[in-house]
Amino acid sequence: MPLTPVPDLIAAARPGGLGAFNVIALEHAEAIAAAAEAAKRPVVLQLSENTVRYHGSLAPLALACLRIAADSAAPIAVHLDHATSFELVTAAVELGIRSVMYDASALGYADNVAATAEVARWCRDRGVFVEAELGEVGGKDGAHAPGVRTDPDEAVEFVVATGVDALAVAVGSAHAMHARTAELDLELIARLAAKVPVPLVLHGSSGVPDAGLRAAVEHGMTKVNIATRLNVLMTEAVRAVVTGDADLSDPRKYLAPGRAAVRAEVERFLHLFADQPCHTHRHGPPR
Repeated sequence: MPLTPVPDLIAAARPGGLGAFNVIALEHAEAIAAAAEAAKRPVVLQLSENTVRYHGSLAPLALACLRIAADSAAPIAVHLDHATSFELVTAAVELGIRSVMYDASALGYADNVAATAEVARWCRDRGVFVEAELGEVGGKDGAHAPGVRTDPDEAVEFVVATGVDALAVAVGSAHAMHARTAELDLELIARLAAKVPVPLVLHGSSGVPDAGLRAAVEHGMTKVNIATRLNVLMTEAVRAVVTGDADLSDPRKYLAPGRAAVRAEVERFLHLFADQPCHTHRHGPPR
């Protein structure tokens, strides 16, 4: 089906949360789309600036994701994640990506507002959904460092000043966590959801246990980003195959189990965010 605008995905996901999953390789995108079809849930394919840097270019993987989304029976959006340059935002939009996260959180508050507002104005003129971040998200000694949280009043001020469509907030999670031990401040999520006039986004969700993610959605979190958890499971699946066969040389033989592991976990998360049981836990290669 045609690409679905993020606001429509948010509406389709309610009363549950919208799952957004990061793509590093083609197998991620294939797995995520297949999981969305199986779960009959909307989903976001995300491409980060770090992934663009790894590949050396945005276009090849972005165009593949756009085509996978267009060919899928599930409602899917493609999103640029953690872009720190206006140039990368414009490149994404020119390719057909209609949702971007512009991350000026490493700047001081005033500079963050000014830079984000400029990007938001440019994107609004082109019908592009804009997510931003107030303070650096965890794993960077920023807003998700221990004890640091988003202030609801400042968040409202930031959204009004910038005109963004969604806001990533600091409520206790951190990027790149392997252990799922993060404890979210649910009372703060509820206060933010009551005050902030745009959807809230949870980054660093891989480190949050299932119960915490469900509670976050129930308290008002709208979009839930997952990256590290998928990479951990893909790597475990690949490692199990390659260490068991010293003569293995065909990448399809180990990437297929990695893709299947990602698909199974994405489907599980999609049911979790929707508070639905997931009856299938392991799948063969999705495509």
